[in-house]
Amino acid sequence: METKHGSGAEQMLADIREEVHYARQWIGKDVLDRRVMNAIAEVPRDVFVPDGLKAAAFDNTPLPIGYGQTISQPFIVALMTDLLAPLSNHKVLEIGAGSGYQTAVLASLCGMVYSVEFVSELTEIAGERLEKLGYGNAHIKTGNGYEGWSEHAPYDGILVTAAAPEVPRALIEQLIPGGRLVIPVGQPHSRQELMLLEKGHDGEIHSRNVLGVAFVPLVNKPILK
Repeated sequence: METKHGSGAEQMLADIREEVHYARQWIGKDVLDRRVMNAIAEVPRDVFVPDGLKAAAFDNTPLPIGYGQTISQPFIVALMTDLLAPLSNHKVLEIGAGSGYQTAVLASLCGMVYSVEFVSELTEIAGERLEKLGYGNAHIKTGNGYEGWSEHAPYDGILVTAAAPEVPRALIEQLIPGGRLVIPVGQPHSRQELMLLEKGHDGEIHSRNVLGVAFVPLVNKPILK
């Protein structure tokens, strides 16, 4: 797979494929969906990292973006997106826009993306980046991720980019029957599990642990300017 973002991005894709191969026994597959990998190839990760970290933009590692937040490891972004199984007609909710990178990946794959960010400065920064790059189907607001974004519910999929001690009830309620919720669950500085929850058409929730992860905590109160 070629990428227009140079050899760094090509190496990032190779690193993701290698990680997928290594983790195959836990994630249950040898390769990620081609559409997901194409989106990862197309979204310029270097645009979403601070200026001082541009040289590391395509490394397969999380990077700090300020305000105590990070841009996730590319492998984790790809894996979580793949678990969500987004389609072009889907409306999805993201909790934790951060720098906007995961938002852009989702916007490349879905019809509409709504994202809730708790740091108002990041809401502004991510919104400006996404608008400049032409992701007109992505909408971000500052708010409490535990509450979701009920105005636009229900959602075909919900993806959470910070770890909660338990799955927020509001997010389950805002998921359509047949929808998927991807979320890291656990306490800071202790074991966290990336979980996939699927809501049955009868409303019953089926869940499985996918992989051990380390995320910043999902904060229960937005930080406003």
